[in-house]
Amino acid sequence: MSANQALKLYRHPLSGHSHRVELALSLLGLPYELIDVDLLKGAHKQPEFLKLNPFGQVPVLVDGDVTLHDSNAILVYLANKYDADRVWLPRDAKGQADVQVWLSAAAGPIAFGPATARLITVFGAKRDPQDAIARAHALLAVMEARLAAQPFLAARTLTLADVAGYSYISAAPEGNVDLAPYPAVRAWLARIEALPGFVPLQKTRVGLAA
Repeated sequence: MSANQALKLYRHPLSGHSHRVELALSLLGLPYELIDVDLLKGAHKQPEFLKLNPFGQVPVLVDGDVTLHDSNAILVYLANKYDADRVWLPRDAKGQADVQVWLSAAAGPIAFGPATARLITVFGAKRDPQDAIARAHALLAVMEARLAAQPFLAARTLTLADVAGYSYISAAPEGNVDLAPYPAVRAWLARIEALPGFVPLQKTRVGLAA
């Protein structure tokens, strides 16, 4: 990528999946252009967007002649291409496996817990809020134990695990998920927010954040 060539991120400003990619781009110090996709008007289901992502979802990243979708796949791509020191995605098998555990958690317990709870309050999704909140607290209990023992999820330094996990955990109160019982999780969020290049997820005054 040339110094003047910005990557293009197709996103929705309230999407945590989009935000995790924006956060990665910003922490890596990469130039990028944000292109908002109007989900409420169905822009993600129109033919032009479906050429970018046939699943009709944000985010989509365009890097020159490379077009990628799925937030975790995009994170892996960015780490492999632009993290020269390979801190975010370690070279050793154990280190990569430790990161993958939390990328899977981002697509599983995080998606079905705090992300779904927030989907209900922010977007009016027809889901079971009590189930989503219970799943969120089960996840947070695991994270609390992990983060009480070490500063970041997969290692003692920041990795893709933390970038993938941050957005929906930070916004959990918007879905009526209380973070007060989890001091180690809250300290982890603060560590990420103190990083050079950090960009926040746009807040919505709903749930416990109202």
